[in-house]
Parts: sequence; structure tokens; C-alpha cells
Amino acid sequence: MALTGRTALLAALGSLPVGIWDPSWTGILAVNAPLAVACACDFALAAPVRRLGLTRSGDTTARLGDPADITLTITNPSRRPLRAHLRDAWPPSSWQPGTETTASRHRLTVPPGERRRITTRLRPTRRGDHQTDLVTIRSYGPLGLFSRQGTHKIPWTVRVLPPFTSRKHLPSKLARLRELDGRTSVVTRGEGTEFDSLRAYVPGDDTRSIDWRATARHSTVAVRTWRPERDRHILLVLDTGRTSAGRVDDAPRLDASLDAALLLAALASRAGDRVDLLAYGRRVRALVQGRTARDVLPSLVNAMATLEPELVETDARGLTSAVLRTAPRRSLVVLMTTLDAAPVEEGLLPVLRRLTQRHTVLVASVADPHIARMTTSRGTTDAVYEAAAAAQAQAERHRTAEQLRRHGVTVVDATPNELAPALADAYLALKAAGRL
Repeated sequence: MALTGRTALLAALGSLPVGIWDPSWTGILAVNAPLAVACACDFALAAPVRRLGLTRSGDTTARLGDPADITLTITNPSRRPLRAHLRDAWPPSSWQPGTETTASRHRLTVPPGERRRITTRLRPTRRGDHQTDLVTIRSYGPLGLFSRQGTHKIPWTVRVLPPFTSRKHLPSKLARLRELDGRTSVVTRGEGTEFDSLRAYVPGDDTRSIDWRATARHSTVAVRTWRPERDRHILLVLDTGRTSAGRVDDAPRLDASLDAALLLAALASRAGDRVDLLAYGRRVRALVQGRTARDVLPSLVNAMATLEPELVETDARGLTSAVLRTAPRRSLVVLMTTLDAAPVEEGLLPVLRRLTQRHTVLVASVADPHIARMTTSRGTTDAVYEAAAAAQAQAERHRTAEQLRRHGVTVVDATPNELAPALADAYLALKAAGRL
């Protein structure tokens, strides 16, 4: 970048022999009047910054991990060419570490009366709304000795959505759902299922499925096939209290819960069930209700994008009341929370009966894979102590899960990579057993 203003002038004069020029400004201008005139002309020929026209366009949403391109159009209405350096300011989390300097700064030249477009490529590292409104432009003269600088407010927002990495499991879960739905030759039977069709008896079929009236009308034994009931209500409940802020595999527990909730929502909506979302800490953080099967996933993703953990203790009584208000009729309540002993025993267990009396409850929790690795540590005294501490933590977690199961709650406890498919399998198992 060229030196500008007084710095450039003094640097140019610094190369003259000592004693030729007076260090005062009068002496400088007297000795180097041509250079001073050149600087003045350079300043006068720099295109004005405040008269420039700037507009934005481009992406307004992007998934975490994907790039977002924002286009800035610069119009030069003056009679002088614009030679400029431009900085498009965005929050630090809009860039990969170490790339902000090169990605946010641009050089451009705009002839008089023309316009140019530049593109800033963001690579966000966090979910949520990334906002900017400031664009700083430094306009140089033809010699690069002086510059004009100004800032324009051009607001823009990019909403960074959850990445939904678990969508890779969706095809296999849908194949299992089609089996349960009677689209293959698999027979399911259980309380709460709907009659689907009749077919010929095959050795090994449950004799309780034989339709004797249909058998009397035909020459072969006919059995009923069943399919899971549709139009069930699934309420996804996200605990956004302090325990959701704990980091597992360098990401908050809440992020793994969001990913698992999205896979379950996609699967349940394909199964014909209605899916709602409630996020709660000490107040309702997000609520999505009454969406159609086509709109439910985009609505959930948009609502989850701005969710962040709150460093407060979750109000279990308030959460229970919010669930009962949101789901007044019998539903499957999927509560994504911790299995740590203290929050469950002091918060959830005293109010759990209010939920289980009306709803089928499933608790999903994110396990730390590092604890499992610690249990295998050996070789040093510190490693043995780590293994003992990890085994104790696992035992407490298992006891907490058993307490919940004794209250009729289905528990899914899995690592971040396994939570989403495990939760989908638990949903399919409940559907196959006719518990929805």
C-alpha cells in the first residue's frame, strides 16, 4: 500500500542530503515545491468517497460449514476514476481463523460514471445471524500519495443454519419406515396400529391376525396386515439451560441435540406425524407449531439457527407447564436434556409424573466419548485415577437412566455422532410397538 499524506511527503524528502532542506514546513515547501504541488494534485484527483453509491445483494442464508457470497455494487458518479482499497466489515465468526484480512479487503478501479461488483465470500464458524452495515473505502489519487477515506452504512444479514449432518442417515431410516408402513411384505401388529389390507396366510404369521370372516368367504386363509397410525403428535423439547453449553468433541451439547432433532423431524413428517418444537431454559426460547409436512423442516431449521445455550439452571417446573400447554393431547414428548444426576434428580424427577400421565416421554442425552476413552486408560498412576473417575461417572449416568426408565420413560444416551440415528431408531421402535 502506498504511503499517504504527510508520511509520504516526509519519506520522499528524507532521501535528500542533510542541510538542503529546512525541517520546518516552510522550508520543506520552499525546497520541494514541485513535490508539494504533485501531492496537492494527487489529492484533488482522488475520487470523492461520500458520493459513491453502494448496494448489496447475495446470500441471506447458509448452512454452517458452507460459504455465503455477498456481492457489493459500487457506482462512481463523479468525473474522476476511483482507485480504491475497500474493507467489507463482518463479525470475526464470519471467517475461518486467519482468513479475515484477505477475504474482507478488496482493490478496485471504477471509471467515471460506471459501476463495478466485488464479492465477499463468508465462511461462518458459528450458527446464528451474522450482521454487518459498514463498508470503508479509501480512494487514492493517481500517484498514491494522498487518499480520501469514508465509511458507508450498507446493512446486510446472513442467517447461518444448523448443518444437519445427520441427514445422511435419513434414507436408511425411511427404508425401515416403509417396512413398518406395510409397503413391503413385513407384518406389524400392536396396540394403536391401523388396519391396512388382507393377504394370504404364510406359515409363521401370528394366528391372532387371521381374519376369519374373510377366510370364510375365500378358499384360503386370510390375515390382516397393519400399519402404524398416522397423524400422531411429536413434540421436540430442547433444554437450552447451562448443561446444554457443555462442550463435547469441541462443540456444545446443544448442537448435537439440534442435529438429532432435525433427523427425527424429517423422519416423523415423512411418516405422516405432526412435529412441533419447544426450546426452553427459564423461558420459551423458540416455539414452532402447526406446520405442514412440507414446511416443518425449514421452519425448525430457521428457529434453531439463533438458539444458543443460556448459562442458567433450567426451570423444570416451567418447562413441564410449557410442554402441557403446547401439547394438551396425548403426544410423544422427546426431551433433549442431560443425564447428569443433580439436574435430573432435583429438577426433572419431581415433575416427571405430570408428563408421563398424559404423554409418552423419551429422553435423549449427549454422552461424552472422552469419558469412554478414559475408562481404558492404564500405565500410569494418573491414567488409573482417570479410568476410575470415568467409570464412576458412567455408573452415575446409568443409575440416572434407570431411574427414568422406572417412571416409564424411554432413554437414549449416545455420543454426538450416534445420537441422531439412535433417536430415530427409538422412534421407529415405539411406532412398531404401537405406543404412538
